[in-house]
This record gives sequence, C-alpha cells and structure tokens, in this order.
Amino acid sequence: MPERRHAAAGARKPVWRRPLPPRPPQPPAPAPSARPPGPGPTPAEAGSIVEAALYRDGVRVSSPGSLAETFRELREQPSGMAWIGLARPTESELLSLASEFDLHPLSVEDALEAHQRPKLERYGDTLFVVLRAARYLDAPEEVDFGELHVFVGPDFVITVRHGAAPDLSAVRRRMEDTPDLLKLGPEAVLYAILDAVVDGYAPVVAGVQNDIDEIETEVFRGDPEVSRRIYELSREMVEFQRATRPLVGMLHGLMAGFAKYGTDEELQRYLRDVADHVTHTSERVDSFRQALQDILTVNATLVTQQQNAEMRALAEAGFEQNEEIKKISSWAAILFAPTLVGTIYGMNFAHMPELHWVFGYPFAIVLMAVVCTSLYFVFKRKHWL
Repeated sequence: MPERRHAAAGARKPVWRRPLPPRPPQPPAPAPSARPPGPGPTPAEAGSIVEAALYRDGVRVSSPGSLAETFRELREQPSGMAWIGLARPTESELLSLASEFDLHPLSVEDALEAHQRPKLERYGDTLFVVLRAARYLDAPEEVDFGELHVFVGPDFVITVRHGAAPDLSAVRRRMEDTPDLLKLGPEAVLYAILDAVVDGYAPVVAGVQNDIDEIETEVFRGDPEVSRRIYELSREMVEFQRATRPLVGMLHGLMAGFAKYGTDEELQRYLRDVADHVTHTSERVDSFRQALQDILTVNATLVTQQQNAEMRALAEAGFEQNEEIKKISSWAAILFAPTLVGTIYGMNFAHMPELHWVFGYPFAIVLMAVVCTSLYFVFKRKHWL
C-alpha cells in the first residue's frame, strides 16, 4: 500500500544488502475513505498466479491463494519474504503489485507488454531483471524462447513469466530444499532464477550442436531442403545470441556491486559460477552462428558446382546431338543428289534428248556418282562426317 511503503522507504537498504531490515511497526488502519481495502481474488487473478508463498528464515510459513491475501500476510510478517509467481498477468494485477511494492511505472509497463531485451535496471531499492529463457524441442528440432521478468526488493520477489520456460516450480523446490540458501533473502532467489535460466541453455546448446552435425551431413549429401534448415537455425541462433550476450554484462554488473551492497560471500561464488557458464554459452552460440554462415557458404558453392555440372552435361548432350544432326543432314544431302538425277531421268518425256542417246544411261550413273562423291568430300572436309 502507498502509505506503508512510503513510510518505510527511508528505512530500507538496497536490495543487495544483507541482512534484511525488519519491517517497521504497522500504523493504525486508515479510514475507508483514505485507503480502500485490497481487492479480493478474481478468476483472472487465480489463473495468473502460479504460486505465492511467504518465507521466514528460509522456511515457508504460508501459501496465500490471492494477491490480497499475500499483501495482508506479508504485513503481518515483519521479517518475512514474499515470493509471487505470475504467468501472463493482467494489467490490474500488475497495478496492484505496483501499488503495494512501489514498483516503477516503466518496469510495470515492460512487464505488461513483454518482448523486451535482457536487461538489469535499478529503481530505488528494487531491481528489475529481464531474462530470455530457452528450451530445445526435440520433435520439431527447434528452439523455443520464453521471457521472464523479475522484480527483486528488500522483502519480496515477483516473477512474471511470458512463455513455457523456465520451470520456476523446480527453482522454488530447490530453494525450499536448501533453507540455508533461501534465508539469505531475495538476492538468493534471484541467483537461483539466473542459475536455472543459464542451466536451461545447456540442452539447447547440445541440441543445436547435433542439428549442425546433421546439417553438415545433409549439405555434402546434396539434400535440397538443407538450405531452408540452415536459414531457420541461423535465425534461432540470432535470437539465442540476443538472449545470452546481454547476460554477460548483467552478471558482471552484479559482481561489480558485491562490495557496495554487501552481498553474501556464498552468493558471490554462486554468481561467479553463473557468469562463467553464461560466458561459455555465449561463446558457443557465437561459434554456432559462424559455423552456420560457413556451412551456408559451402552449401551455396556445392549447389553452384552442381548446377555447373548439370549445365556442362546439357551442353555436352547438345553438342553430341548437333553432331548427329550434322551427320544425318550430310547423308541426306548425299542421297538427295542421285535421287534428284534419277527422278529427272525417270520422267520419260517424249522430247528429252537423252532418251535416245547411247551414252545417256552411263552418263546419268556417272553424274550421280560424281555428285555424291563431291558432296561426301565437302562434308568430310567440314567435319560433318
């Protein structure tokens, strides 16, 4: 609520300072006209809240069923911490959280609209973190990306999930199984969430590596569909690169604030380990993108070579066909000459002078032989035969 939060703002320490300050004594309840009662659970709210819980000293003490119950019980637990998990919340729910926890309007707007780049921003004593989770889908052999927004305050953690990844229920179970870590406060929850998101990249890296190996085989096998697969995987690697590369700077920014905000030494070691994993993953993604570009170049070269071979084969076939046509045309011309002479002498007109000539028949035979021989040597000289 605004009255409670503004009154306690001066007593709060930054989110990375430990131990957490106790809550100040609650003022008397204001008049109904000055502060309306908190909203009750609605059907939309029930569908958006994945899980809400209150913790004290690393142990769950309550599991409210609505935001209103969470707010009320958190006020009654001066040394407690609230962990609220939401999935695609409504605008009214986010506005209710913003009013209760003094969330900055810009961060609320980002969480409502989604489609944000990974980033880490500080608004007073509240950290706003945007993460891009990823998971590998075996059946379609593609990478599915989700978006996670995390608000971290002195006594609360709010997660707003857009997408199926990551599985924050597993993160919650892990933290509840290690109360010594959970009692370190909201910063420990943030570490666990970062660790889960980064660990989720490992199966994606393995799946993409397997896809690249298959693509290399398909490229040299001449699969006609491989170009489309290379292009689609390259686009996924661009998205993967956008998800992992900003995390390196974000985690180094958190590590730079260890001394300033008094981060627990154990958390410092955990966050350094997460930063190492992120750096390694980012380098692998960069190498994947470069490998896909090289494969695409090789595939284009192989396709060009195949097309050149096919054009060469067509040209050779055309040349051979042209040579055959020349031979056929040459022999047709050679055979046409005696046919022409024989046709003329076979007309048997009454006034043909050669009809009664003694040497008419030998002359016709010799004429046909001379014409055929001459044509043969002419075509032979021109390499038609």
